[in-house]
Amino acid sequence: MPVLFLVVVIDLIGFGIIIPLLPFFAIHFQASPFEVGLLMAVYSMAQFIAAPLWGRMSDRIGRRPVLLVSLFGAIITYLWLGLADELWVLFTARAASGFMAGNISAAFAYVADVTTRENRAKGMGIVGAAFGLGFIIGPAIGGLMAGSDPANADYQSPALAAAGLSTFALVLGFFLLKESLAPEIRARIKSQARSSRLQAFRRTIKKPNIRLLLFLSFLAIFAFSGIEATFALWSTQQFGWGPEQNGYIFALIGLLNAVLQGGLIGRMAKRFGEAQLLLQGAVALTIGIAGIPFASNLWLLIATMMVATYGFSLISPALNSLISLQTSDEDQGGIMGVTRSATTLARVGGPAWAGLLFTVFGMDWPYYGGACVMAVVVVLVVRAFATLKSHDGKNPEMPA
Repeated sequence: MPVLFLVVVIDLIGFGIIIPLLPFFAIHFQASPFEVGLLMAVYSMAQFIAAPLWGRMSDRIGRRPVLLVSLFGAIITYLWLGLADELWVLFTARAASGFMAGNISAAFAYVADVTTRENRAKGMGIVGAAFGLGFIIGPAIGGLMAGSDPANADYQSPALAAAGLSTFALVLGFFLLKESLAPEIRARIKSQARSSRLQAFRRTIKKPNIRLLLFLSFLAIFAFSGIEATFALWSTQQFGWGPEQNGYIFALIGLLNAVLQGGLIGRMAKRFGEAQLLLQGAVALTIGIAGIPFASNLWLLIATMMVATYGFSLISPALNSLISLQTSDEDQGGIMGVTRSATTLARVGGPAWAGLLFTVFGMDWPYYGGACVMAVVVVLVVRAFATLKSHDGKNPEMPA
């Protein structure tokens, strides 16, 4: 786990360097708010196509090879991004980057391999903390390198820095990361006929709780990704900010995410259970998103963003843990790949939808719409709470 954490966090620092800059990079090529949303969506569309392939491949050949190949792909696509001189090149570079992003689903499957069912939420939280750290350090670095003036920002240097960090992560993974998938589990997977594996996989997907959890994951990411995609545009109109200021806000979000998922989520899951964390997170994220349009100064904005981040930091590991707890050892990689596909499909629709709302109705409407989506999540979680609670980490003896 420590080596996996280090590899993932270094790679995600590079990812974090790029994310706050992309809207400004697109605007540099005269993109509209809707096109900015599509730029954020194209990465996720490619990832949606590739994630199940990476997940199933990690079941067949192991987690380590998938992690290493995807890290190599990240290096190439960051270099491609740094050389972009037109909007279509920026789009194609992001699409290629999304297709090569198999490292996250493999990392979640790695965690499932090396943790017990009782400690699964803590393990998922550690990977979530890697996201948090990546979004603490990465956006701050990217913002400083790009500068505070969108009209004269340096977009090439952050892309090259991200490529360098992924190279470092690849070297660490190659020399230090061990395979997590036990030989006996891999042998069982290989010994199964393809048809029987698909049948077992379909049986897992047909479970009502799995379907519900995947739908909840989709809705939560749909709402949150729309906020991520349009926040730079919103903050520019609201406060006149550029890449540097947005980088600091993303870094603050990453700090809170890392504290929650890295230090507290395991203890909270043991005390309350994943179902309770899911409910808490859904309510907090709804309130936080709804409050952003009313943030007329920096301190109000920070307060609402912290509430939203608290909610999202609970939802993500709770959902991943609940899904994993109801999945057999042989199907962990495949289910994590499908889960990743559901969330990346949400990251296709969420930014495009938010960009369209921003363009047609105004800068605050992505947040009103996101709050409505999260209100649906709250209702669904409340209705299914008893069933979800009977299957969470506080009740590992319950049948899946």
